[in-house]
Amino acid sequence: MASTDPALLEAPMKQQLKHTAKDMAARSFSMAKNFAVVGAIFSGTECIIEGYRAKNDVYNGTAAGCITGAILAAKAGPQAAAIGCAGFAAFSAAIDLYLRRE
Repeated sequence: MASTDPALLEAPMKQQLKHTAKDMAARSFSMAKNFAVVGAIFSGTECIIEGYRAKNDVYNGTAAGCITGAILAAKAGPQAAAIGCAGFAAFSAAIDLYLRRE
């Protein structure tokens, strides 16, 4: 981006836009891959839990959120995994309760 490359500030606008578009495309693809991984872990875990419990309730998503958060934060250590578990579980429960309200 122009803010990280001073030489780009002096380049023509067309070149600046081209550089910015390429940078955005690369970052977008990376974000999409990360989102796909999170979605796959969460949905796969939720399906396994739902199949095991034979129930469709808020606890499936909450447990799947906990497991997903712990997996995603596991490399940072057990405390981070516990915080990831709690945070993702709380978010999953909140979204699930919001979507299930009548």
